[in-house]
Amino acid sequence: MARTALVTGGSRGIGAAISKALKEAGYDVAATYAGNDEKARAFTDETGIRTFKWDVSDYEACKAGIAEVEEAMGPVEVLVNNAGITRDAPFHRMTPQQWTEVIDTNLSGLFNMTHNVWPGMRERKFGRVISISSINGQKGQFAQANYAAAKAGDIGFTKALAQEGARAGITVNVIAPGYINTEMMSTIPEKVMNEVILPAIPVGRLGEAEEVARCVVFLASEDAGFITGSTLTANGGQYLV
Repeated sequence: MARTALVTGGSRGIGAAISKALKEAGYDVAATYAGNDEKARAFTDETGIRTFKWDVSDYEACKAGIAEVEEAMGPVEVLVNNAGITRDAPFHRMTPQQWTEVIDTNLSGLFNMTHNVWPGMRERKFGRVISISSINGQKGQFAQANYAAAKAGDIGFTKALAQEGARAGITVNVIAPGYINTEMMSTIPEKVMNEVILPAIPVGRLGEAEEVARCVVFLASEDAGFITGSTLTANGGQYLV
């Protein structure tokens, strides 16, 4: 029987590519989304992947949502923590709300989701937890103190939790993408893209969402059972660790 995979923020951008790739690899996939009902319906119509609506920053919403997914599709054995937001501002202008919203979604969201699937994974002696961090969680970024802090926290969360899950057959890993060709990147002025961003990437191009998705599929697989606590960078050589 196919394993059930749950992808947060799984109906758009990198998350959509991950959801599709996992489905193609044979998983039963559920994707969460936070607000855009129309795009979620269109995604389900296009892919056949079921979508579920809740805010990952809300612990009780995660608990209820995961219960709904598991009732409909079976126990979640692969969790992909992909949902994330930005609220960029130079630190001297950053508001407490901008800080809290990003931390609550991009870092506390990992706790809220993982905490609610962890007991089942421990009981079944199998689980895959894969979180999507960022190059900016590794090197920092101007006007992203909130985002960089959260994404760095994702890496620390992974390293600690991997040690707890190892004896229970649960692997916990994180992927740190660089600049990926998504809808968000299309808003960047062409001059900035060509003169600032692309020259800083040794391979000379943006990454594709499907390339990140293939990393997820590998880490979710049986072949990756000896890999845990790892950070997989997918940034075209822009930042080497």
